[in-house]
Amino acid sequence: MRGTRFFSGALFAALAMLCGLIPATAADTADLVVTHARIATVDAGHRMAEALAVRGGKILYVGGEAGALALAGPNTERVDAGGRLILPGLIDSHIHPLGIVQFDICDLKSQPMSLRQLSDFVRACVEHFKPSPGEWLSVDQWNYAGHNAPDTELPTVRAALDRASTTTPIQLRGNDGHHGGFNSAALARAVDTAGRTVGLSKATLGTEFARFKPLIGVDERGEPNGAVDEEARAILGLPKSARLKSLMSAPHRVVDVLHHSGITAMQDAAASDDNFALYDMLLAAGQLDVRVNAAQYFAPQDFRTKDGKLDVARAVALARARRAHYAGNPLIKAEAVKLFADGVLEGDPNANPPTLPHGAQIKPFLLPRFKRDADGKLQVAGYLDINGPACRAALQSPQRFKSQAAIDEFRRLNGYAPASCTPYRGVLTLPRPELFQWAAGFHQAGFTLHVHAIGDDALRATLDAIERARKLDGVATQADTIAHAQLIHPDDVNRLGRDRIGVAFTYAWAYTDPDYDISVIPFIDKVTGTGPAALHDPSFYYERNTYPARSVKAAGGILLAGSDAPVDTRDPRPFINMQMAVTRRFAGQPALNPSEAISITDVLDAYTINGARSLGRADEIGSIEPGKSADFILLDQDILALAAAGDAQRIGNTQVLGTWFKGRRVYTGESK
Repeated sequence: MRGTRFFSGALFAALAMLCGLIPATAADTADLVVTHARIATVDAGHRMAEALAVRGGKILYVGGEAGALALAGPNTERVDAGGRLILPGLIDSHIHPLGIVQFDICDLKSQPMSLRQLSDFVRACVEHFKPSPGEWLSVDQWNYAGHNAPDTELPTVRAALDRASTTTPIQLRGNDGHHGGFNSAALARAVDTAGRTVGLSKATLGTEFARFKPLIGVDERGEPNGAVDEEARAILGLPKSARLKSLMSAPHRVVDVLHHSGITAMQDAAASDDNFALYDMLLAAGQLDVRVNAAQYFAPQDFRTKDGKLDVARAVALARARRAHYAGNPLIKAEAVKLFADGVLEGDPNANPPTLPHGAQIKPFLLPRFKRDADGKLQVAGYLDINGPACRAALQSPQRFKSQAAIDEFRRLNGYAPASCTPYRGVLTLPRPELFQWAAGFHQAGFTLHVHAIGDDALRATLDAIERARKLDGVATQADTIAHAQLIHPDDVNRLGRDRIGVAFTYAWAYTDPDYDISVIPFIDKVTGTGPAALHDPSFYYERNTYPARSVKAAGGILLAGSDAPVDTRDPRPFINMQMAVTRRFAGQPALNPSEAISITDVLDAYTINGARSLGRADEIGSIEPGKSADFILLDQDILALAAAGDAQRIGNTQVLGTWFKGRRVYTGESK
């Protein structure tokens, strides 16, 4: 193969050696030479090379084999890549590293289960782990949108968990970090603002906890059905994660998982005191072989004054102190702040009545009713018409529906309670004025903003907040970013480009899946008929505007890549993400809006040079060029060739054979 040599002024001595002007000495030779490779440099020209040389942890040379070998001396380590592909070290722009290590805990591992199977699994965990009286049992990685089919004995999550134990408080931790499921013993622990244990019930949901109604599922009698989401979970007095203690005893395992995936830099998407404690332990032990940009997270509810106002100044002061603590540290930066604009877009079609999503939407959610077909699969049975006569009567004469009997009769006839006739658009985590205030305070202090936005109104509110913050402080050069962006209105796609916003898509979520899709699409588009085609009508708003990666890039937005691990899976799975970015489908399923697929080059840029720019590290990492850190990975198959051959479905099987960080091999894998 023909190689191209790439030189910088700092490499004059190496150039002189190649020309035979001066002999190589021990001080001039490379520490490492890699030959017989296909190196995707991801430089400005996306050039390929066949060899590289490293000295002092930095790339010394990239180009042809002769040039690299000329820099080798008797003590140079030599690696023959066997013709395999080398990429820059990957950059995960949205990950929760404290959750990516697997421990011996009660863990559902995102497997879809019926409520009876779930109950049996959790009961086995109670018997195996034997919680002490009053001690919580936490069950990780509950797939809240996967199956969860009820039966006559177990109609709700609460009933299923009560069958597992009526004395041990149990929490299901949704695999997205936003959903939770609880048994009666856990719901009984709800504490009001005065610190009194009052329990979560129909009565307290109408009084002390009325503000949390959109986040708490109820049954046909209005009693909590066990589903408690987002910040509403805090009223139950949840225990500190037991995983943290295990992780702190072996913090290097976080880095091991990253290296196994080929990740050498990341943005910690919601860093708190625990995260920084782990990083400090790794630093002290000399084991932090990964670059970390920590997006500091401060829960707004923890920064309320006595009169309920946001104390932005106090939060900013804490963020400044943390940033100053790591100033000048080459491995850790704390120069970003994480904000949540909303929750998620999954509803619960298994609940009776169905629980609506609480991600923030521009248009009100629809009110579908569901039934099961002969095979037990959910399908849409119809919709409550909020403009129809039943809802008009409920809104015009609310006094008619004050009794439980009248409410029950309305629900029997229409599938929902009369209160559902009021249009519901989900909720922003903070009302717009407070979101703007929160964002502006951090932005003015010089922090970049990293914002979780799922629904299209959350995305719009986020752009409003960023634009206002930039106007207030006059700074438009900070690399503000948005994570997830499951739905984006076309008008806001254009704004993303105009504002040069980075979007950290989790490309592995851009596919069709009947079990998942039934929990989202019928609440947004009016579904008629059955089967996958009914859920993916090309005219649907969801189908046209979900994860619109290609449109974002075309508009001038910046594509980033974020696994969001451990959401969905603890594995950061970068090559599954790359595969799905290119194909937007799993084998055997139709593609999800294939017009929004991107090229392998685009997603490689997202995982490398775009990520580096977003983290403010483009002069250090993100491409394989002289002068940059020698962070690179060796793969067992050529993902570029697979994509070019129309065989992108195999990209997800890619294994990392080697990871180098600052020129040192930190991981050695084996090909399957």
